Amino acid sequence: MIRVTLAVWFVSLAASGGLEGQQDEAACPEYGARLGTPMETVRYLADDALGGRFSGSAGERCAGDYIAAMFASLDLEPGGEDGFFQELPLASAAQPHAPPGRGRNVVAILRGSDPELRQSAVVIGAHYDHLGLGEFGSTGEVGEIHNGADDNASGVAAVLAAARALRGGLRPARSIVFIAFTGEELGLIGSAWYANHPAIPLEETVAMINLDMVGRLEDDELIVYGTGTAPEWEEIIPAANADLGIPLAWEEAGFGPSDHTSFYANDIPVLHFFTNVHSDYHRHTDDAEKVDASGLERVARLTENVARVLAERRDRLAVIPGVGERERRAGGYGAWLGTVPDFTPVDFGVLLAGVTEGSPAAGGGLARGDVLIGLGDYEVGDLQAFTDALAAYRPGDEVVLRYLRDGDEHATTVRLGDRADRPQ
Repeated sequence: MIRVTLAVWFVSLAASGGLEGQQDEAACPEYGARLGTPMETVRYLADDALGGRFSGSAGERCAGDYIAAMFASLDLEPGGEDGFFQELPLASAAQPHAPPGRGRNVVAILRGSDPELRQSAVVIGAHYDHLGLGEFGSTGEVGEIHNGADDNASGVAAVLAAARALRGGLRPARSIVFIAFTGEELGLIGSAWYANHPAIPLEETVAMINLDMVGRLEDDELIVYGTGTAPEWEEIIPAANADLGIPLAWEEAGFGPSDHTSFYANDIPVLHFFTNVHSDYHRHTDDAEKVDASGLERVARLTENVARVLAERRDRLAVIPGVGERERRAGGYGAWLGTVPDFTPVDFGVLLAGVTEGSPAAGGGLARGDVLIGLGDYEVGDLQAFTDALAAYRPGDEVVLRYLRDGDEHATTVRLGDRADRPQ
């Protein structure tokens, strides 16, 4: 999971530096021909030999090959342009500090049984990249292998376990797409790419379930983000949890620093399962022996149960757009605008994936698809320039926003909000 607030939204990438060392060759550990237990997946992905699975590295390629092999062992249909792989560039105008080269999403499809509903899909996803040697994003020791057992080998393990369960029972009526994303730690690169190159059209994607850090349940609550993105979640989630009895904490926010945001920005209802941060978060101590095996299996079963309900119901969920921000619990300070960037590269400015309901940006009439090019006295050429411009003002200041809509330039005046007073 990315460690940034939505006011910054990943533009602190400039602090990375020295990423070239993450690209050293690695020998892939051996693995069996069939999918094992979720903990076997965690142990493989969090093996030192994978070097922390930094995006585009040899270790991440080992992880991608493993995930593809497990999808194949389940007789799932490849969903990428190259078998199970969907190759994509890592660095771009929107992500100038990502490493050069290419990463790979790993995509598989379980085709639905209903002749009509099989044309639509439920997406279940988790990112499989992590921090490598910690030169970017670490809260601990740079130079140590950051294995990311909880973040996010656990999420991938849950996706694979849910895939096996859904493949092994009665085939669902609606198709289910399983995705392991690259580039999440660098700014949702893989999921943003998939949203623009989907295996099944996004307009036929009825919901997305994201699993990011689900390995530390133990006796605590499972935090379920996105419950405000569709009214039907109020019935679906408790019913899916009835035989599991997992303590749940409900959070309405649909936007957040993980891959579900790339789907919610496209008006798709989302859920994000999360067992909370801990002292090993983004440190080299996030190792497999600290993962709660039984808790991970329960989260995988909850994922299966929710996906089955979504795959069998004929009616689509009623999406509620623009709900909340993932990091609002952390409080924060400084001026707040309420824009949510889209990471698709543009020549100049910040393309908007949406705006938060009740925010200054929403009050000023900004909307998804606009390109913000100016804030007050400052030009906004990219995300870093936007963050610098916003930091130059205080809550309550009036500023003129300049933006492009359908190629035409517009301007609107807004009064900046206070991050500490954002809508709850």
